[in-house]
Amino acid sequence: MTVRNLDILFKPRSVAVIGASRRAQSVGATVLHNVLHGGYTGMVYPVNPKYDRLAEQKNYRSVAALPEAPDLAVICTPPATIPGLIAELGRRGTRSAVVLTTGLARNKDGPERELQTAMLAAAKPHLLRILGPNSVGMLVPGIGLNASFAHTNALPGKLAFLSQSGALTTAMLDWARTKGIGFSHFVSLGDLADIDFGDMLDYLANDAGTSAILLYIESIRDARKFMSAARAASRNKPVVVVKSGRGPEAAHAVASHTGALTASDDVYDAAFRRAGMLRANTLEELFSAAEMLARLKPLAGEGLGIMANGGGPGVLATDALVLGGGKLAAFDASTLARIDALLPRSLARANPIDMGGDASVARFSGVLEALSQDPNTGAVLLIHAPSALLDSDALAQSLAPIIRNARRNIFTNWLGGEAAETARRISRDAGALTFDTPERAVQAFQAAVDYRRNQQMLMEVPPSVAQSFVPDTETVRKLVGQALADGREALGEPEAMAVLAAYDIPVVEARVARTPEQVAELAQMIGFPVAVKLISPDLAHKSDVGGVVLDIRSPAQASMAARQIAERVHLHRPGARLAGFSVQRMAGSESGVELILGMATDPVFGPVILFGQGGVAVEAIGDRAIGLPPLNLPLARELVSRARISKLLAGYRHWPAADHEAIYLTLVKLSQLVCDVPEIVELDINPLRADAHGVLALDARIVVREAPAPAQARLAIRPYPKQLESRLESNGQTIVFRPIRPEDTQAYNDLFSSMTAEDVHFRYFGLIRSLSRSQLARTTQIDYDRAMSFVAMTPGDTPGTEERMLGIAQAIVDPDNFCAEYAITVRSDLQGKGLGRILTTKMIDYCRQRGTAEMVVYILSDNRRMLTLARHLGFGEAESEGDGVLRLTLRLQH
Repeated sequence: MTVRNLDILFKPRSVAVIGASRRAQSVGATVLHNVLHGGYTGMVYPVNPKYDRLAEQKNYRSVAALPEAPDLAVICTPPATIPGLIAELGRRGTRSAVVLTTGLARNKDGPERELQTAMLAAAKPHLLRILGPNSVGMLVPGIGLNASFAHTNALPGKLAFLSQSGALTTAMLDWARTKGIGFSHFVSLGDLADIDFGDMLDYLANDAGTSAILLYIESIRDARKFMSAARAASRNKPVVVVKSGRGPEAAHAVASHTGALTASDDVYDAAFRRAGMLRANTLEELFSAAEMLARLKPLAGEGLGIMANGGGPGVLATDALVLGGGKLAAFDASTLARIDALLPRSLARANPIDMGGDASVARFSGVLEALSQDPNTGAVLLIHAPSALLDSDALAQSLAPIIRNARRNIFTNWLGGEAAETARRISRDAGALTFDTPERAVQAFQAAVDYRRNQQMLMEVPPSVAQSFVPDTETVRKLVGQALADGREALGEPEAMAVLAAYDIPVVEARVARTPEQVAELAQMIGFPVAVKLISPDLAHKSDVGGVVLDIRSPAQASMAARQIAERVHLHRPGARLAGFSVQRMAGSESGVELILGMATDPVFGPVILFGQGGVAVEAIGDRAIGLPPLNLPLARELVSRARISKLLAGYRHWPAADHEAIYLTLVKLSQLVCDVPEIVELDINPLRADAHGVLALDARIVVREAPAPAQARLAIRPYPKQLESRLESNGQTIVFRPIRPEDTQAYNDLFSSMTAEDVHFRYFGLIRSLSRSQLARTTQIDYDRAMSFVAMTPGDTPGTEERMLGIAQAIVDPDNFCAEYAITVRSDLQGKGLGRILTTKMIDYCRQRGTAEMVVYILSDNRRMLTLARHLGFGEAESEGDGVLRLTLRLQH
């Protein structure tokens, strides 16, 4: 993952159009015209071996003939020419190219070598970045650059749009222009050979001219790279995505229920949610959502207060809200009292509030003020239907100050056509989110709620090792290893249950019998009633052949059940092996709910976790929610809330509520198992019985294969590396050294506030008074794959106060794991006491262990203390970078 040379790509001082042409309607002619007539003020060099002049410009017959190395080359020549051109441009000093040519991945350059691979190999020695191939090109309206063969220009604005589809790129460009929507960047990514969504998200996240990032995605190749960049970008600005192909995209193995239930789109949805992004269903929703999020204040809650001058519109909005999974606000008693004083006695005081067709400006104003101050209301929807008794423009003008000063988001719907346009404009200018219909206003509010939840999930960083239980990982490794040594992919049910028990998941008492006679003996020992289940390595689902018999109440019934199971197997699956029978105590709770907890391996995002309603008909019911590991308790709680079965878990009629915490903890334990044992590729706990007393796994199935990668390398999201934590006792004080976490934001801000002006100057190479929100986010909310920050923390000054940050050491590693850029901050009153040495040594050891080749630190020449520390720790001689900045390098590998 890298943004190297992307600044040159999007801010070039000169552009060469290679393959420029005078043939009408050709790509070369269109690109040259667009570059010359889009408002770009840099140098433009047409390149074509046939001409002396093109489009009234001097033409150059080759790259070698160019007067300088262009910053950007736009290439539209045949596929076979591309690798050679890239190599020649790289040697000359060009560092970015847009390859419009199609067909590179299908044509070969030598035996079995793709031209695309040859192109990338030619670019690599020069760090030349490539957009495409098979790209329509890119537009950067802020500098007038249209390096594309699109049929029109883009308007300037603050939205960045990235598309994987070329045809969609041009269609959206045309649609956005008619709507007056402007862009900071409009980019067709093409085949993503080099620059992909991850690179672009990293670049745009820190682009001051971009307020929101919009994505059209067809597929993702590198899940961890994408998730890392998406999570980082979403912490800085809204990211909204449309993903095509909402139906199932790939056939999953059906060795487990989870494998059958997990559709590709479900996994993408879970990934977008976990990355803090907002998913839109249509391209029109994409732009509406971006505009809404740009204007949105933080939601105060998830309940919506609705007020309208008529019952019908309020009911329509309520229907849209409830059917869409939202909820009405439950107004506080003080709010109801205020409303009561404003409404006639004939009108109900319930949400939605019908203010009557004769509602006055005073009534509207009073109710809006009351709802906008209600502690239980997350946002307010104001609906106004045209009335001869009240001019909508005058009402909007009167409500504008209330909207402007409201601490809640105000959504408005001015019903009507042209007569309502002025009222809409007045409300919008005052800060309201304004929509044409009640349903669209409610849809926008629900999108805001989803975005709020996704942003909360983004802040969760589950640990890499268990905290609330002690798993017996070694036992699991032995069971899995034995199965693989035997050539088996499926663990037997007793083995699967033993795996769950090793991770402290409660399992039903069970024993294994080889014969019907042994079944009767074990049933007598366990105590009736019991269940008898088939054990066969060849049958994925026992119930398919009648391999489960429940509620057995005598030894004779037990042995008869075993014989009948064996007969059914021989009849329906004569080739299947019968390895024995599992005899289990029957779970006694009649009020329990049957759940399914599972894990499957997605071809893109790796392990995914499933939760839903369990039982034999689990595929037919289709009640499921998907999440990405690792999970902690808050993430597990959110996962459960998305399944329909969660409503039953709350209890109803005479059935008590299930033990929710036990369910959440079981999901966390399952997540930990997935993180620890990479050989597990599919897993079902079905059913997991949940009741008021806890949970109990009644059946389980696990599929294993040789692990292609280390345990955590296959996860799309790397967990918080808890194993890197350490403690030091110093002068009676405990100092905890650990990786930074998102909740350290305030502590880091306090550390900055404690620094002297001189220390701020030394650390940030200038005087800054405060850290911006994006600076705080970039420092505290890191991806542990590409960055590491160790903090030194002590308890707060008084009991019950939060930890205090004493210092922080930061290292950002380049995508090739060659160089780590290092920086350190220590409280001004603690400098010179050895803390900086400890933090730096810890970072050096960490980078050395991960195989990083070297570490560099940039120091101002008058920062004597830091220069002394660096030299004592082995950094080499300082090299001048200009402006009083020195660069020191430490070789980590020999």
